Amino acid sequence: MRIALGCDHGGFPLKQRIASVVQAAGHEVVDCGTDSNCSVDYPDFARKVGETILAGKAERGILLCGSGVGISVAANKIPGIRAGVCHDIYSAHQGVEHDDMNVLCLGARIVGDEVAVELVRAFVNAQFTNEERHVRRLNKLLDIERDALAGKFVRS
Repeated sequence: MRIALGCDHGGFPLKQRIASVVQAAGHEVVDCGTDSNCSVDYPDFARKVGETILAGKAERGILLCGSGVGISVAANKIPGIRAGVCHDIYSAHQGVEHDDMNVLCLGARIVGDEVAVELVRAFVNAQFTNEERHVRRLNKLLDIERDALAGKFVRS
């Protein structure tokens, strides 16, 4: 599997470790930046990872920022991306198995390196179950996304 990996400056210290874990698990890393700890804007890297997945150049993504929250919010603005911030192993695999999560977001300043490694392993090893109840719920999420794209949700 190809995994798009992106981060801002807050996630950069953890990036190489995550890339090594992905590769050790037998997957290919598609590097979407950043390449230093100089201050950058997390939405730019959420966009790069999302575009890489939607273009078919990767099947999943991993995004890193300081808390995981900002980069998750940015990634979830992209139709077709289902990103989740995970700080526990159960959520990292359950998000894929039940919700077809395709982007794992981690807070590099929140989780330690060893926990991050276990989260990534859980994420890359998980598969969507295709159980009827999970497919039904995923289809409802996709309906919400289509309605949003069609302009059915308007802030008053």
